[in-house]
Amino acid sequence: MSVVREVVEGELGLNIPIAGLAKDNRHRTNELLYGNPPQTIALKTNSELFHVLTQIQDEVHRYAIQFHRDKRSKHALHSELDDIKGIGPATRDALLKAFKSVKRVREASQEELAAAVGTAKAKLIAAHFGK
Repeated sequence: MSVVREVVEGELGLNIPIAGLAKDNRHRTNELLYGNPPQTIALKTNSELFHVLTQIQDEVHRYAIQFHRDKRSKHALHSELDDIKGIGPATRDALLKAFKSVKRVREASQEELAAAVGTAKAKLIAAHFGK
């Protein structure tokens, strides 16, 4: 909770109460931490408060997992061609269709590139790869 407090107070400049949920050694939510320093409040697993807090916890966890999956997916699909200013997805796809790999695009002459994507874009690509 100290890291959260540092961000909320230090970086965001907010002075608001902070609470957290703690899990037992079997990874089941069982306590509420509140205050500074944190005080432990035992939760009854059949209470409405417990159910609301665990639903919030589950939704936050689902959101975090989806965020990281999306981030990994975008990174996995990223190509060095995406880093060339002026080259969009359509040109990238045309290059990969014509040359089959980024390595072959890198090795292609400016004339070969121009045949696939036009002179202006061929110059951008050649400049990016230092030709």
